[in-house]
Amino acid sequence: MTPQRTRHTGWLIHGLIWAVVIFMPLFLTTPDAPLMDGPQYVRYLIVPLSFMVVFYANFFWLIDRLLSRHRAGLFITVNILLIAVVMASVHLCFQYLFQPDFRRPPPPRMFIDHLMFLSRNVLLYILVAGASVALRMTGRWYRAEAERKELEHRRSEAELQNLRQQLNPHFLFNTLNNIYTLIQLDPARAQSAVHDLSRLLRYVLYGGSREEVPLQDELDFIREYIELMRIRLPRHVAVKVELQEGVSGMMIAPLMFIPLVENAFKHGVSNDSQSFVIIRILVDGDRVTCGTVNSYFPKARDYDRSGSGIGLANLVRRLDLLYPGKYEFRYGQEGGEYIASLSIDLSKPEHHET
Repeated sequence: MTPQRTRHTGWLIHGLIWAVVIFMPLFLTTPDAPLMDGPQYVRYLIVPLSFMVVFYANFFWLIDRLLSRHRAGLFITVNILLIAVVMASVHLCFQYLFQPDFRRPPPPRMFIDHLMFLSRNVLLYILVAGASVALRMTGRWYRAEAERKELEHRRSEAELQNLRQQLNPHFLFNTLNNIYTLIQLDPARAQSAVHDLSRLLRYVLYGGSREEVPLQDELDFIREYIELMRIRLPRHVAVKVELQEGVSGMMIAPLMFIPLVENAFKHGVSNDSQSFVIIRILVDGDRVTCGTVNSYFPKARDYDRSGSGIGLANLVRRLDLLYPGKYEFRYGQEGGEYIASLSIDLSKPEHHET
């Protein structure tokens, strides 16, 4: 609901409540209290109108000018004076302007009766002032909370956009490094790899800018990327891939799994030692899991210029923004292997119609 609609709804509620208070005597009758005539109703209106004076004096002026500025003592003092003036004005109106019908003179009252009557009226006005404070402060808190959430949403969107912009050149940088190596080994195959790379980059540039893509498109992208990586791998590197088949109807944020796949090839391949890379992406209900296991040959900092560390740090932040509380991610070295596992719940929250 927009702030404009919220404001209109608030004033509609004000109007309905005051309408009930003002017009209620016109519809409530009993054998002992028949329907009010004109003068009686005008006399009745004085009280709710006085309540409105106390309520809106606080709502529009005293709360903002005094209470919100931490001047509680002055706020209470002004309210005491306001209630005293309003009660005196109501008494004068009853006494001189709208005198009751004396065909049935009221019974004589003792001092204690007058004191109880006065105390009850004072309490009513205090409750009206308190209701004004509660309603005003609640509305202010609601607006502040709505603004905070909007600012948080905009900040998250800006951060997510920045992360996407980091991801595209990071992916391109890593892939070009691989093709550069391939050019030295097999120029003809490097030309074919450049063609394959253009198809992958089209997905990164256009699919990567969308909020969600079909999971099947993401799996096809991973499959093509792995095939591109196979071209330049030495014969002693074993690659095993298992990607879910027949996925349809599921949507996922783009490029969620490529950092794990990149990491597996980057640190799992040795040019002179037996090495392996295992990649599995499987679906179980609404949960998709990407797992990688690879032999571990960490690159030295002065050797690895591919932006190592950007991918995983980027991935964790994107997961926090896109799937808070709906993902499990663990990674680390176990013996001579490096294992990473990312599981994401892709179920959509249920929307209940109101």
